[in-house]
Amino acid sequence: MSKARGRVTLPSQSGFLTETKEIMEKWGADALRDSDGTKLDQELKELDAKIYTTYFVARGHNDFAREHMDECQQMLLMSKRNLATSTELTIDFLDGYFREQVVPDYRHDPHTWWEVIDRTTGEVLPVSCWQVDTQKHLVLLEQAIPFHEYTVSFFVYAIWDPTQMYNHITNDWGDKPHEIPFDVRLPHSGRFATDYLTSWLKENPDTDVVRFTTFFYHFTLVFNEEAREKFVDWFGYGATVSIQAFEEFEAEYGYALRPEDIVDNGYYNTAFRVPTKAYLDYMDFIQRFVAKKAKELVDITHAAGKEAMMFLGDNWIGTEPYGPYFREIGMDAVVGSVGGGATLRLISDIPHVKYTEGRFLPYFFPDTFYEGNDPCVEAVENWLSARRALMRSPLDRIGYGGYLSLAYQFPKFIDYIAQVTEEFRTIYDNVKGKRPYCGLKVAVLNAWGRLRSWQTHMVAHALWYKQTYSYFGVLEALSGAAVDVSFLSFQDIRTGGIPADVDVILNVGDAGTAFSGGEEWLDPKLVTAIRQWVYGGGAFLGIGEPSAIHHQGRFFQLADVLGVDKELGYTLSTDKYFHTALSSHFITADAKDAFCFGESQHNIYALSRQTEILEYSDNEVHLAAHPYGKGRGVYISGLPYSHENTRLLMRAMYYAAHKEEAFRRWHTDNLFCEVHAYPETGKYAIVNNSNDTQSTVFYDGNGEATQVTLKPCQILWK
Repeated sequence: MSKARGRVTLPSQSGFLTETKEIMEKWGADALRDSDGTKLDQELKELDAKIYTTYFVARGHNDFAREHMDECQQMLLMSKRNLATSTELTIDFLDGYFREQVVPDYRHDPHTWWEVIDRTTGEVLPVSCWQVDTQKHLVLLEQAIPFHEYTVSFFVYAIWDPTQMYNHITNDWGDKPHEIPFDVRLPHSGRFATDYLTSWLKENPDTDVVRFTTFFYHFTLVFNEEAREKFVDWFGYGATVSIQAFEEFEAEYGYALRPEDIVDNGYYNTAFRVPTKAYLDYMDFIQRFVAKKAKELVDITHAAGKEAMMFLGDNWIGTEPYGPYFREIGMDAVVGSVGGGATLRLISDIPHVKYTEGRFLPYFFPDTFYEGNDPCVEAVENWLSARRALMRSPLDRIGYGGYLSLAYQFPKFIDYIAQVTEEFRTIYDNVKGKRPYCGLKVAVLNAWGRLRSWQTHMVAHALWYKQTYSYFGVLEALSGAAVDVSFLSFQDIRTGGIPADVDVILNVGDAGTAFSGGEEWLDPKLVTAIRQWVYGGGAFLGIGEPSAIHHQGRFFQLADVLGVDKELGYTLSTDKYFHTALSSHFITADAKDAFCFGESQHNIYALSRQTEILEYSDNEVHLAAHPYGKGRGVYISGLPYSHENTRLLMRAMYYAAHKEEAFRRWHTDNLFCEVHAYPETGKYAIVNNSNDTQSTVFYDGNGEATQVTLKPCQILWK
């Protein structure tokens, strides 16, 4: 039985009243929600609980959509690369795409809006050189150059919402109609969005919270010919484009967008790409439209006496909670999926809302809740990783999603979540509104800055990728660490300099990406500003290929700060004598086992005798520090998330900032334990982040030591 009630949202479904009441009691839930594919019947709505109702603004209204197929949402896609072997070439531009999701736009003249590009030269072909067969969906080139490659960039209509498509396939929805997305920028759809919400609110008097899922434009999710994901970018603006949007953009900005500004060589402007001016302009254009239109719906919701909640997923593009226009929407709450500490902070740190809510894993779907599987394994892992971040910046509410009838078949899981909800309420009561002790102010520097707070190196909302886990681990480590984290863009430094309260700048990522910076580092003003700041006592920590672009005989443009550079093969004739690692160092003092740098970087070498080499193997440097005037640089070749690497990162930051003497304030010597202090209240918590018993020496705010033992997963409040 729950000792307390509140701050927990439970998914339910029709015909599941008795079981819902039982779990509400066990978990102390005070809100009920439907999910994509479920509904709450009247008996459930009459329970003593706040009622969340999912609301789809631009999908789920097929009767309207079929009457206005010319207002379907659009996308710009790029065909496969096609090799010409003669002067004539036929391109099946839909090859590789799922034809139940997209159809070509022939309502607007392809010769006006499409592009055929010679990808060998980059030349855009004159429209006189190609024709479109609208019956067979082919582009016919008449003046191709043999053995050049060609692509077609073309507009399509999206005729199946990608999230509903995913759920349709995952949950085997059979003959359930395909939901058609429509574009509220267009006149009939724009009016329908406001008119339908007004009538819907009258028809749903039991709804307390309208859960907008989300507003208008889905993140870029395109399926292949086998109905499997072809391209997914959780930040992608690919589904915001339309002929009308292009025309309105040109009227406002004074220049026309090209299809290439969107398809971007087939990269589609993923968050890993350093954004172009045209793409940044287009994003700002979309964000302003979304904020204005979303505010209309939120105002209607408020006028009906309901709260407006936004789901941070699905159709969230343009809402950007850390962007300049989010405040104007007037949302009451944001809810999102919690994959770990970084995604929790992504939600919990959102400004300008009354409350935040996290959907914890696992979702109650058949891919997890099936006979023979133990969903508690995922639940424990998810809770422990997210709990670190809760101790720094708590959500206001937690909950789950999916089919409650599936979860109910696993009593062990139901009992475990009862423990989770109880512990969450305890954390919230002790932590909410209390500023935690922060030993350092850390700024993560990349091309996106604040706009992508807690969102670096994500592809599809914190899923694991071989090329990113060595960097995303930095965010995961920071999410629960006793540091104050901010996000800084290169443009921020150009226009305003480095904030005075920053102790450490982190630059993390592969060369050429938005997160490392690519061509941003060719700007002398930027490089000079950071060098001067570090020389005067600042700290720069680079992970992977920081400040990397080949220029003037350097690959790392801040190699002089870091004390290392990367061998590109151009300086193999230059002998490199510095390869002896120090036997001990402040940064490596807690290291007991072999270092784990993940995918790591290779061919890194020390520049001089002043470089403090801390790990050297396979004839390359993986960890180093370097004095630079009154400041320091530190280099790490990769940092996947682990307890050991979290400690390594903390030590590296304290060392770089010349604050070693403060390291043992509010500290534990056991890597699996952390302490979170709240000076305003005089409280602190020693946390066991593992599922095993741990003993640790705990250091209080004065550095005085005490031995404590913690049970598995225990939080010891003092």
